[in-house]
Amino acid sequence: MGKALIIGAGGVSNVVVHKCCQNPDIFEEICIASRTKSKCDAIKDSLKDVKTKVFTAEVNADNTHELVDLINVFRPDIIINVALPYQDLTIMDACLITGVHYLDTANYEPPDIPKFEYKWQWAYKERFEKAGLTAILGSGFDPGVTGVFCAYALKHHFDEIYQIDIIDANAGDHGHHFATNFNPEINIREITANGKYWEGGNWVEISPLSMKNAYDLPQIGLKDIYMLYHEELESLALNITGIKKIRFWMTFSQKYLMHLTVLQNVGMTSIKPIKFEGIEIQPLHFLKAVLPDPASLGPRTKGKTNIGCLMQGTKSGRPKNYYIYNVCVHEETYAEVGSQAISYTTGVPAMIGAKLLLEGKWKIPGVHNVEEFDPDPFMEELTKQGLPWHEDFTPALID
Repeated sequence: MGKALIIGAGGVSNVVVHKCCQNPDIFEEICIASRTKSKCDAIKDSLKDVKTKVFTAEVNADNTHELVDLINVFRPDIIINVALPYQDLTIMDACLITGVHYLDTANYEPPDIPKFEYKWQWAYKERFEKAGLTAILGSGFDPGVTGVFCAYALKHHFDEIYQIDIIDANAGDHGHHFATNFNPEINIREITANGKYWEGGNWVEISPLSMKNAYDLPQIGLKDIYMLYHEELESLALNITGIKKIRFWMTFSQKYLMHLTVLQNVGMTSIKPIKFEGIEIQPLHFLKAVLPDPASLGPRTKGKTNIGCLMQGTKSGRPKNYYIYNVCVHEETYAEVGSQAISYTTGVPAMIGAKLLLEGKWKIPGVHNVEEFDPDPFMEELTKQGLPWHEDFTPALID
């Protein structure tokens, strides 16, 4: 049916490639492209007995001209961007120049400022509309599936949703003293930024990790959860009817927080450049280089993740509570595709979003967040593609 250019060669890309190859009727050809071609080749070599034609290429995704040259050679129908979020805009520019649809899993972020905002990508809306091209933003899990969960709940279970609490819990253990489950640079920038939530039409900002609660998560148990700002809050606050309050929570172990505090205290999480032996470096870039590669965590990570949305609203004039979530097992995802569950829960939805676009089900010119599309075909694909979901109609609420 189509050709996909997959930009990036980390753990999420590995999942996207494997899942595309599990759907060869949709993804007849794919090309994996990255600054380091050997990483692309390693992903290709891990595939066994696939019908999809797989190619690899070297490209600098910071350079729109290089991207355009590669697109003109491979001529894809869609670009699946699982590279760094700093590269979203150069890739979107290349899509407009060459007439190719676009999908990513995380919003654009300026390299020198930890700003998680959609404004830069939303500014492309008119250009994509005029070009007749679709750009799907945030088709990972959070953002991604969490937005689809909310749209599904609004379509089938609520007339209005006035509060959403997104809960992201990882009860997995990789055995390292300190490691991040996805790109260390992006992960640490996200966690050390001020927290923020939407309430009463305004953003409320708090100090990093200063708001803590606890929640009993199915199949994982009682966990401490900490409020963060996450980019899907921005789009959901605009797109979900009746919303008055929306928050994002994530679990962290005390060991993880202890290491993070020490690293912050000695300046290792800073993005402000310093001089070291005559060379200008960012401390966070150095820290990323010495921490374990998230792609290497797959064979040693054990346990489960639980990510879902806890919602409060009304149906037919009556109050209603609803909790929808997915549980993913690290060992099972590694056995299937050679990646741990954090990469799996991001990579599978990226493939699904691209599949729905190629099938024409999510093909609307312009720039759209996932909750703006019909959620039903995506929800059907989640179960088929390895991320089944569960519902609770009498959930406990968070204060």
